[in-house]
Amino acid sequence: MEKILKPLSGFIVLIAALACFGIATYFLINGVGDSEIPMPSFWVGLALEITAAFLFKGLTIINPNQSCVCTFFGKYAGTVKDNGLLFVNPLFKKQKISLRSNNFESTKLKVNDKMGNPIEIAAVIVWQVSDTYKAAFDVTDYAQYVKIQSESAVRHLATTCPYDEMEDAGADITLRNGGEKVTALLENELNDRLSEAGLIVKEARISHLAYAPEIAGAMLQRQQATAIVAARFKIVEGAVGMVELALEQLSKKGIVNLDEEKKAAMVSNLMVVLCGEKAATPVLNTGTLYQ
Repeated sequence: MEKILKPLSGFIVLIAALACFGIATYFLINGVGDSEIPMPSFWVGLALEITAAFLFKGLTIINPNQSCVCTFFGKYAGTVKDNGLLFVNPLFKKQKISLRSNNFESTKLKVNDKMGNPIEIAAVIVWQVSDTYKAAFDVTDYAQYVKIQSESAVRHLATTCPYDEMEDAGADITLRNGGEKVTALLENELNDRLSEAGLIVKEARISHLAYAPEIAGAMLQRQQATAIVAARFKIVEGAVGMVELALEQLSKKGIVNLDEEKKAAMVSNLMVVLCGEKAATPVLNTGTLYQ
């Protein structure tokens, strides 16, 4: 479990270390007389020199959004999260861990969706260290852990959801149109996987989604055919309404009286005109309706 250390200010220790170093230098220079045996002042200078080196070794600089995990002969001592020039026990072994947000973009993975269709998928993930103890000691390399677990989560997401509604009409969530639901699923799974390493996922979104090249052409034709059928359905639905309205207005206003045969011919002509892909070419009848 993470434990926070509150170290001393490094500026006070720096002044003390410089003072010890200056005094030690003075005693070392003047501590040896003409005799071969060092004078007592020499030993005082040597002790101050060692003290200064000890104090200098304990000074460390921690930048904003950075932490320092400290161990004492293999035992976890705590984590320093304060910023600036600080003094930490010189006997501590220090490991700096960034607390900043990191971006990771997975490679384009080729997987099968829920319906077995090969697709390509990739995701962009924003993650951050939340527990320095777990990040430092529960996994070997937390950055590599993020990469492997993220790709595993993206693969799992792709296999549990169809690509779109054409593959599974009753699907609640699809990869292409799922939107925030797909994002929420991916974020939740990533947080579950990465919590063991003391990491949190702030955001995760699909950055690339497409059918695999070997079926992309066939799926495109299928989508185009579906769109054409839907468009034709709307055209026919509208044309029937327009023909019905035309017959109703002609009958209501008494412009012309048509028997059933002529109504059928008129309906046929109007449907051809309204549903045809090309503009109709009119044919003028200079005789009667029955010629």
